[in-house]
Amino acid sequence: MQSRPTAVALATALTVSLTALPLAGVASAHSAAAASAARMIPASATEGPDTEALRAAIAGLPDHDATAALIRVGGKGSWRGVAGVRDVRTGAPALDDARFRAGSVTKVVTAAIVLQLAAEGRISLDGTVQQYLPALLTKDFEPITVRQLLNYTSGLQPGASLGETVEEGYAHRFETLTPRQVVAASVAKGPEFAPGTQQDYSNIHYTVLGMLIEKITGDSYAHQAAVRIFRPLGMRNTSFPNGSDPRIHGPHNRGYDWIDGRLVDVTDWNMSDRWAAGDMISTTADLERLLVALFRGRVVPGPQLKEMFTLPDVPGARYGAALERFELNGRVIWGKTGSRPGYATVIAATRDLSRTLVYSVNATDAKGDGAAVAQRFGFPAFNR
Repeated sequence: MQSRPTAVALATALTVSLTALPLAGVASAHSAAAASAARMIPASATEGPDTEALRAAIAGLPDHDATAALIRVGGKGSWRGVAGVRDVRTGAPALDDARFRAGSVTKVVTAAIVLQLAAEGRISLDGTVQQYLPALLTKDFEPITVRQLLNYTSGLQPGASLGETVEEGYAHRFETLTPRQVVAASVAKGPEFAPGTQQDYSNIHYTVLGMLIEKITGDSYAHQAAVRIFRPLGMRNTSFPNGSDPRIHGPHNRGYDWIDGRLVDVTDWNMSDRWAAGDMISTTADLERLLVALFRGRVVPGPQLKEMFTLPDVPGARYGAALERFELNGRVIWGKTGSRPGYATVIAATRDLSRTLVYSVNATDAKGDGAAVAQRFGFPAFNR
């Protein structure tokens, strides 16, 4: 992977590579807008989020690491923040209702649909891939249960890819890999380990779950997501691309990434290979609706919802069904991260919803160090 330029080089990169305004001019011009857009609705001075740290996180955008940030904090004390630019060429202020690629946050929707089908008695979480999709796996594989797909313990190896990094994938960004091609490549590698013995996070589990949803319902995955999740929750700005369409339709902030020392626009990208594992387009308001409704039991019935908050009994497990367990400042937090070129997303909350967080950051290394983005833009929401 190419090394990233220093922060000092960003203004030059914006000007030379994208004919943008100088960084200092863009940042200072938008800081007043960011200050007015970032607002707090406190419950109390001690219970609310660390608003000073949140303001500091978005101050001065765009910078070397991000061109825009949208943050929503809820629970006991609420705060909203938007900063940065919609387009580095024009310096237009970032949109607070922008649509973005939510990446692996898509897995929460996929898991919810599967758990709904389980609640309806249409599948069993102890049923196997071999039972529901009999032609998918070879005889090299031991029985893999639906639950093991949900919690990443299936033993399936990663499937086909058009590039493991942004740099590798950029030249192939308008090409298509179908879910069946992705899974076929995984199957050809054989099992990585015996099902239920390890946890290994990978998109492949949720690609297979997408196939399972389509087989059981006789409907497309995207339509099932719309009628089961998006429409009932009023997620009017959430959707999936139409096939291989590489565009984000509707209002959006453009995404950028450092490639070969240049800041490159990576907004338009065919994400069809991610499908049920990471192809969703959404907004922070819609994802907040999903997060709150899910945790309140309005999306998945209680007995099945427990699967999302239950870690498998394997060494080092961090994930239940889609959701990851974190501990921060003495709190247990459940959430999901997502990253696509130019876009880093998080949904997270305490189990009792006393604190919720949703953000979309136009990170210039969104597929790189996600921990650094989370520490800057997410951790302050749970500081106190």
